[in-house]
Amino acid sequence: MDKFDVGFNFLNGSLPSSLQRWTKLNTLFLSENRFSGGIPAFLSAFKGLSELQLGGNMFGGRIPRSVRALQNLRYGLNLSSNGLIGDIPVEIGKLKALQMLDLSQNNLTGSIQVLDELPSLFEINISNNYFWGPIPKMLLKLLNYRWSSFLGNPGLCISCSPSSGLVCNGTSYVKPCDNNKAVGLSKIAIVMIALGSSIFAVLLLMGLVYIFAYARISKQEVHITDDDDNGGPSSLLKKIMEATSNLSDRYIIGRGAHGVVYKALVSQDIAYAVKKLAFAASNGNKLSMVTEIQTLGQVRHRNLVKLENFWFKQDYGLILYSYMSNGSLYDILHEKKPAPSFEWNVRYKIAIGIAHGLAYLHYDCDPPIVHRDIKPSNILLDSDMEPHIADFGIAKLLDLTSSNPSSSVPGTIGYIAPENAYTTVCSRECDVYSYGVVLLELITRKKVVDPSFMEEGIDLVGWVRLLWSETEEINQIVDSSLANECQDTNIMENVTQVLMVALRCAEKDPHKRPKMTDVTKQLSDSNP
Repeated sequence: MDKFDVGFNFLNGSLPSSLQRWTKLNTLFLSENRFSGGIPAFLSAFKGLSELQLGGNMFGGRIPRSVRALQNLRYGLNLSSNGLIGDIPVEIGKLKALQMLDLSQNNLTGSIQVLDELPSLFEINISNNYFWGPIPKMLLKLLNYRWSSFLGNPGLCISCSPSSGLVCNGTSYVKPCDNNKAVGLSKIAIVMIALGSSIFAVLLLMGLVYIFAYARISKQEVHITDDDDNGGPSSLLKKIMEATSNLSDRYIIGRGAHGVVYKALVSQDIAYAVKKLAFAASNGNKLSMVTEIQTLGQVRHRNLVKLENFWFKQDYGLILYSYMSNGSLYDILHEKKPAPSFEWNVRYKIAIGIAHGLAYLHYDCDPPIVHRDIKPSNILLDSDMEPHIADFGIAKLLDLTSSNPSSSVPGTIGYIAPENAYTTVCSRECDVYSYGVVLLELITRKKVVDPSFMEEGIDLVGWVRLLWSETEEINQIVDSSLANECQDTNIMENVTQVLMVALRCAEKDPHKRPKMTDVTKQLSDSNP
C-alpha cells in the first residue's frame, strides 16, 4: 500500500503497533481524529514517507527523536493541535527535503533555531505555542508572507540589523529581540506549564495573546519591510516598476473587481503578473489585498496561483504572481477571435485540475477555505494549459463553528448558488455550484448568460437541463467544434459523464451536490 488516508473521522485510542508492518507507505493521513497515547516511535520504520499528516488529534507527549529517520519527508509534516509538550528535537533538522511544517496549536517550548537547518522549507506554522528567542534569518521571509505563522508565541523576537536589510518598527507583531518584556512573559508561561498550575490561567493567557494578535492584524499594518541595503525599495520591485514603466496602462492585461493586472517582463525568460489595488478610493480594497495575501500565503497547490511577493504603498498595494501565458479560461472560451481550437482532452485536463484545486481548499486547508467566486475569468492557464485558480480577494476562511452571514452576496451573477438568494452564509456547496457552471461552459462553450437561451428566461444551467431532459443527446449540448471528436465512443462517454457531474454540482438543493473530493474521483473514473 502506497497511501493510507483516514482523516476527518472519529478514530480513537493509540495507533495499533500492527501499522509498523506497512513499511512501503509513501503518504499517511491520520488528521482530525481522536488518536491519543503519544506519537509512536515505530513511525520511524516508514522510511519512505514523503508526507505525514497527524494534525488535529490528542496524541500528547513529546515529538519523538526518532523523527530523524523520516528523511524522505518532502511534502509535509503536520503535528498541529495535539497537545504536544517539550522542545523541538534537534533531530528534526535532519529532514533536509521537508517543504511544509506545521507545529501550531500545541504547548511546545524552547528555541526554534533548529528550523534554520531545513533548507527546503517554504511553508511553516508554529503559532500558538510557547517558543522563545530570535526567529532564524531564513524564516524571516516567511514571516513577511504569512504573519500568523508565528503569532501566539510572546517570547519570539526578531534580530534587526542594518546588514540584514530588515526594518523593525514599534507596530511589529513580533518584537525586536531587545524587548525583554516579551521574553519574560514566555518564561512565565513555560514555568506555569511545567508546574502544571492553573489551567484557567494558561487558557486566559492564550486567549489574551490571541485577542492582542487579532486586534493588531485587523489594523492591517505593515511590520517588516524587505529592503535592500541602501534602504530603498527591493531590487525586485525596482525591476517590476522598470518593466512596466511605472505601471503604465499599456502593460495592462486584465481588470477585475479587485484590481488592475499588469504584465512585467523583467528578463527575456522571466515574466510576472502584478495586481495593483488602490486604497485611496476604498478601504475595502486594502482589506481585499490583505485577505488575498493571507489566503495565498497559506496554500500551496499546483492548481492554485502562486504568490511570489507583495508590497504596500501609501495609496496602493502590489501583489506579484507567476505569469500565466495562456490567459484565463474565459479568454479561451469566449474572447479570442477567431476562436482557438480546444480539444476535449485539454478541456478535461482543465476540469479535473480545477476540481483538485478546490478539493485542496475545501478539505486540505486548516481552516478550510471557500473561494466564493469561481468562474472562467478566475481560472488562469499556464503554458501547458494547466489551470490555476486565482483571485482570492473575497475568499473566506471557513470557521465551521460559526454561521454568521457575510454582509453581502459574494460572487458573480450566473455562478452564485441559488441558496444565496435568501442567505449569505458561505459554504463549500456554493463553490461546488459555481464549479458545475464552469464545467457546463467547458462542455458547451456558451456564456452563462448566452443570448441564445436568455430569451427563454433561463440561464446556462436551465438550458442544459431542458435539452438533456428532452433529448438525452450529448451532440445537442456539446460545443459544435467537438462534434468530430464525439464520434469516438470513448470520448462521447467521457463528455457525457462529465456533463452528469456538472449537473449534480449545479443542483438547486445544496445537500444534493457532491463534495469536491467526490468530484475528483468521479472525473478520474470517467476517463479510462
